Amino acid sequence: MQTETLLLIIGAAILALGIAVFQYFYKAKYKTSRNKVYALIRFLSVFGLLIILINPSYKQVTYVTVKPSLAVAVDNTASIKHLEYDDESSDLVSRFRESESLNNAFDVQFYSFGQEFKRLDTLDFQEKQTNISNVLHSLEDIYGTEIAPVILLTDGNQTYGEAYQYTSKNLNQQIYPVVLGDTITYDDLKLGQINVNRYAYINNKFPVEIFATYNGNNTVSSQLTVTSGGAVVHSERVTFSPDKESQVFNLLLPATSVGVRQYAIQLAPNTTEKNIKNNSKNFAIEVIDQKTNVLIVSNIVHPDVGMLKKSIESNRLRTVTFSNPLESISKLNDYELVILYQPDARFKNVYEQLTSLSKNSITVAGANTDWNAVNTFQNTINQEITGQQEEVQGELNVNFSAFVIEDIGFADFPPLKTSFGDVNFKTEVDVALTQTIGSLNTENPLIATTDTNGQREVYILGEGLWRWRAQSFINNNSFEDFDNFIDNLVQYAASNKKKSRLNIDYESFYYGNGDVTLYAQYFDKNYTFDTRARLSIRVVHEETGKVTDIPLLLNKNTYQVAMNNLEPGNYKFTVSVIDQGLARSGSFTIVSFEIEQQFLNANVTELRTLASNTAAALYTSATGDQLIEDLLKDTRYKPIQKSTEKIVPLIDWKWLLFIIALLLSIEWFMRKYNGLT
Repeated sequence: MQTETLLLIIGAAILALGIAVFQYFYKAKYKTSRNKVYALIRFLSVFGLLIILINPSYKQVTYVTVKPSLAVAVDNTASIKHLEYDDESSDLVSRFRESESLNNAFDVQFYSFGQEFKRLDTLDFQEKQTNISNVLHSLEDIYGTEIAPVILLTDGNQTYGEAYQYTSKNLNQQIYPVVLGDTITYDDLKLGQINVNRYAYINNKFPVEIFATYNGNNTVSSQLTVTSGGAVVHSERVTFSPDKESQVFNLLLPATSVGVRQYAIQLAPNTTEKNIKNNSKNFAIEVIDQKTNVLIVSNIVHPDVGMLKKSIESNRLRTVTFSNPLESISKLNDYELVILYQPDARFKNVYEQLTSLSKNSITVAGANTDWNAVNTFQNTINQEITGQQEEVQGELNVNFSAFVIEDIGFADFPPLKTSFGDVNFKTEVDVALTQTIGSLNTENPLIATTDTNGQREVYILGEGLWRWRAQSFINNNSFEDFDNFIDNLVQYAASNKKKSRLNIDYESFYYGNGDVTLYAQYFDKNYTFDTRARLSIRVVHEETGKVTDIPLLLNKNTYQVAMNNLEPGNYKFTVSVIDQGLARSGSFTIVSFEIEQQFLNANVTELRTLASNTAAALYTSATGDQLIEDLLKDTRYKPIQKSTEKIVPLIDWKWLLFIIALLLSIEWFMRKYNGLT
């Protein structure tokens, strides 16, 4: 307590004492033995009021006992049910929930995982993919350096993601795997990964890479067969042994008809095999009869040029060739699309040839673009000449109607370098992205499209796209989102389809273990994106005739629908705008692929490694009670008592006001009772 406050309190006591003595001894008309009581009460009440005015502070220390956290992560994938351990898993979860000793010692939180990691709601064991490494990363994000052991109920069979036994080496938490599945090893032939391109070309052969493994102690023979439409397209005899447990088969299969073709791979099972579902797999490929050839014309070396080639050729339907302006003149007609990278005065003949051939093009401008020349070469765009550069970011225009664009985080991408000044289009333009500087939208287009008399042009008015692709990879650990965006630009520019008020984006086939998602955009008669529309899709299974109607949901600048519950097969669909009489139709195929049913045993080896890497132990579904007992005995997981100290002003102590009021009431009552005024 400060000296000043202490002196004030002493002064308050002297003043309160003086008032009490003055009233009941010095000025009192009647002096009785009760005056001492009156004086004491008056002293305390006055002193209390003065203390409130001074309002001194005091330290308040509170103690709380913090229990360590315990995370229970439960595998909710179909493999648990396939291995017939779903009941054991549910029973273990109930035991952990109901264990009074466990919940008294830990703050227990329950999670489930499959393809995604989330809070546990219900267990249905229907998830189609297992990503254990994602579970470990998510728990690390939640608990950080906190003491928080993890109980992991799983069979240890991961279908995609990082190898979790290595991910665990950097974890702070102890992971206690509880094995769900048979630990006994049986003879088993298994088809592993199938590598195949998504597209093939008519009358060509396409490669297929097949991984097959054997688990057993004998030498066995089998027949590897590939069929399509009931016809055998490849067959060969194969042999496995303990010394030859895995083999890779590289096949070349013919593409004889256009469209989606489904194939079935069968590895004839051994008579002693327990699980024969992992002896077969399906895959599909789309056979096409043409390829988009893209020519990039440039006079400079720039990272954007190499990036464009990689991004465009990520779609195997595209091939990219480089050329300078002089050499490109004679071969422009050999390409479906021409990309003009930072054109200058030497591009004059290129522009003339493109106009003559009505050839579609994409123009990428930047610091090296000679707008003085380009403004005179064409009649589509005019850039104000200022001789200055600026850096801008992009903002997606929700009213862009040429095709469906997903927002892949454009606003957070690094800035592009562009020419400073107003941009004017001399024809009808559809702006995809506008230029922004900080929070200011300049209204100038950054990416725009035009369609004049059947000739399509795309303008990207900034250099540095390679940074966008790199940032997209950092955000998603994949180039796929950005490459799809570039592919949409190329697809639009290379096509001559008429503009539509209803655009749909979907794949020709999907695998049953993945997402089946369709996207759509609807525009009103002024080609403004309409967020008030109601869209629905009617899906018809071609074999069974089963009809499914699903509404499309609005998500930012697109309508979308997830159809993950559809059975494998061929489907026809129609997307309709309700009450507008506008519809688009198409078809797709869902290829059967039950990856979670490919496993016969639990992956005990990798789960044991996971436990060892985190200074924990491995348990089985039968030793759940032992796990609880071991956790309670482990000295690393003891409650921690934490103290909190805070300075509290005396005026916050409400009892003081009550005491003062009580003292004044007692004094008043005693005075009245004894006939004093």
